[in-house]
Amino acid sequence: MSTPTRKPLDRDALWSLLSEKSDFWTRLDVVPVTGSTNADLAAAAKRGAEQGRVLIADEQSSGRGRLDRRWESPARAGLAISFLLRPKAPREQWGTLGLATAVALEEALRAVCGVHAKLKWPNDVLIGGRKVCGILAQAEGDAVVVGAGLNVSLTAEELPVEQATSLLLAGAATLDRELIAATFLAHVAAVYRTWEDQGPGHVVARWEENSDTLGRRVAVSFPNGRNLTGRAVAIDADGRLQVDPGDGPVETVAAGDVVHLRPRA
Repeated sequence: MSTPTRKPLDRDALWSLLSEKSDFWTRLDVVPVTGSTNADLAAAAKRGAEQGRVLIADEQSSGRGRLDRRWESPARAGLAISFLLRPKAPREQWGTLGLATAVALEEALRAVCGVHAKLKWPNDVLIGGRKVCGILAQAEGDAVVVGAGLNVSLTAEELPVEQATSLLLAGAATLDRELIAATFLAHVAAVYRTWEDQGPGHVVARWEENSDTLGRRVAVSFPNGRNLTGRAVAIDADGRLQVDPGDGPVETVAAGDVVHLRPRA
């Protein structure tokens, strides 16, 4: 498969598209390259940057995902996008903002690309069981910075790991990064407003509807080195995974690395 033509993002065209779809966003910056869009917006948050600010890079040199894993993509082959929120909701609910972002991306990909994605706890978006996007939400004072790294036009040879995929490989109806980004951000704004107005319950329910994790046997590796194997049975109101080990009480997982062990029941 030949490498598709990859044009730099047109900031003005993207802002025009986004403004037609949503009135939530206050500022949009597009840069050719940066170390990390999340790190840049976290620094802006410390300086008092307003809610609704968006940063997109055509290329990241030091992008990272959960557990400080590197996230890399060829220049202009994906979307490295971060946005800044200042939630009014209680801080204990902020952990569901990653789920809210995944819900918004699933909706956007279905609407504009014609692909059906599934959601893996806590922060991955899958197509055909392979990762097309990772999401990282981090608190910075009274703000939350949420970043998404979406594989758009990567070929099979360019994928960082065997378990990854791209919109190109999934047969998406469009690879127009401006259209995809504008649609995604419009869905984020709508989902976030519902999250603020009604609490996280709606977001959790929408995530569960499209989950690829619930019903599966999973292996969880905790940051302290402990391991847990069991069946993923639910998501609680704070976005934590409930795992039934089968030989003891159901355990609540707030943070951990999850591996799917078999197809859903």
